[in-house]
Amino acid sequence: MENPTARAHSGAALPNAYFAPGSSFVDFVRAAAPELLPGNRAMPEGQVGHPPHGTTVVALKYRGGVLLAGDRRATAGNLIVQRDIEKVFTADAYSAVAIAGTAGIALELVRLFTVELQHYEKIHGVSLSLEGKANQLSNMIRGNLELAMAGLAVVPLFVGIDVDSNGTEWPGRIFNYDVTGGRYEEHGSYHAVGSGSLFAKSALKKRHERDVDEDTAIRNAVEALYDAADDDTATGHPDLARKIYPVIVTITPEHGAVRLTDERAASVAESVVAGRRDNPGG
Repeated sequence: MENPTARAHSGAALPNAYFAPGSSFVDFVRAAAPELLPGNRAMPEGQVGHPPHGTTVVALKYRGGVLLAGDRRATAGNLIVQRDIEKVFTADAYSAVAIAGTAGIALELVRLFTVELQHYEKIHGVSLSLEGKANQLSNMIRGNLELAMAGLAVVPLFVGIDVDSNGTEWPGRIFNYDVTGGRYEEHGSYHAVGSGSLFAKSALKKRHERDVDEDTAIRNAVEALYDAADDDTATGHPDLARKIYPVIVTITPEHGAVRLTDERAASVAESVVAGRRDNPGG
């Protein structure tokens, strides 16, 4: 039902989408201005060069929480187009998302996802459940299917904790996706996506166990990214000269989603690099 008062104050007739009930900001944009959604961008005519891609990101469960970590390199074909791109973001107080794939679309999708969660909380007064967040991200990825089929794919990693996890030792959960929006929960202790994911997961398979503390999990994540960079040209090592280090977000019931300070990330990265001088293979 339309709201005449709202229309009167607007000074102009607004589309019906502005007055339709609903709690999804993405659904509102889809109805009011669908051309603004990442997946509805018109494909440019003619041949297009390599768009920037971001890789590699890893997720690890540990005793008391879960974390996301990502290297800082973006590439376009054989070129490094950015050395300090950020691929890991807090989505809300108890979840985080990391991107791999076409960087521009992925960054826009993450920003929209963050607004979606904020919008839901303002409308309902409570946060969306972790399952609901994971499903909403799946729907948004599915909306990018046409561009994904044209090679402009986005494949994120989503992690978080259930706020009502009742003190379990391992409250963290990891969700990964395919380009069609398929959602899969990782029941093991780690996962990785991106061009260096094979090498990162191989490193974690030998190195990481769920029953470790946060400091060990952070170290394992940086070691895995280092191993990925050793064998994948699209993944960047910690750059001590430029002071560029992996971005890491930890999530615990006590502190929520917290991004590691640059000082702490630098300390871990510098320790890993120093260890590789003595033992390059890790």
